[in-house]
Amino acid sequence: MKKIKTFNILTIYPTIFDSYFNLAIIKKALDKKIIKINIHNLRDYSVDNYKSVDDKPYGGGAGMIMRLDIIFKAIKKILKNGKIKSHIVVFAAKGKPLTQQSLEKWKKYDNLTLICGRFEGIDQRVIDKIADEEVSIGEYVLAGGEIPAMVVIEGITRLLPGVLGNSDSLKEESFNQQGVLEAAQYTRPEKFYPEAKNKKIVWKVPKILLSGNHKAIAEYRNANSKLKIKIKKL
Repeated sequence: MKKIKTFNILTIYPTIFDSYFNLAIIKKALDKKIIKINIHNLRDYSVDNYKSVDDKPYGGGAGMIMRLDIIFKAIKKILKNGKIKSHIVVFAAKGKPLTQQSLEKWKKYDNLTLICGRFEGIDQRVIDKIADEEVSIGEYVLAGGEIPAMVVIEGITRLLPGVLGNSDSLKEESFNQQGVLEAAQYTRPEKFYPEAKNKKIVWKVPKILLSGNHKAIAEYRNANSKLKIKIKKL
């Protein structure tokens, strides 16, 4: 019996994922039972009648901080007191950058738990004592970790067997080699006239791509792929 890759999401906005996970490749992977997504409302683990999950930061400062005890309580229940082995990720602006290599590594885990922060941040003890990794999807600030969670789930799901219609799509993608971006792609029409009355202005597909010479096309694409990051040899 094949294992279903399971994603656990901890959030205070569980319905934010509804439309995204009911479309395209995520829905396909769910329908085919390649993946399973469990969304957990952190407010269900609150310790007061107001369903609050945050409090003022010790030492003062702006904003509110998500509480350690509530996240700990949720994690213990979701992972059944450690009986379920899961790789735990926290999203934060100060985390290490998410890369394609991160997704390739995480796809090997049967169970991945994603903690979505909100407000000013999460109690540091969640990061130090509970999470396996603290990750950022870019050098900017978002209101919460829900969009990063969607990014991670789609990024991993599309790497799983049986999700993409053509598995060859994964072979020549950007970032398959560290820092290398895929060459530019073209499709019909072969010639496009942006000004209908002026046929002298034409946007064309490069001739080499129309040649049928697969070796020459491969060499062209290799030469025109872009090295985004220069990697120093040790």
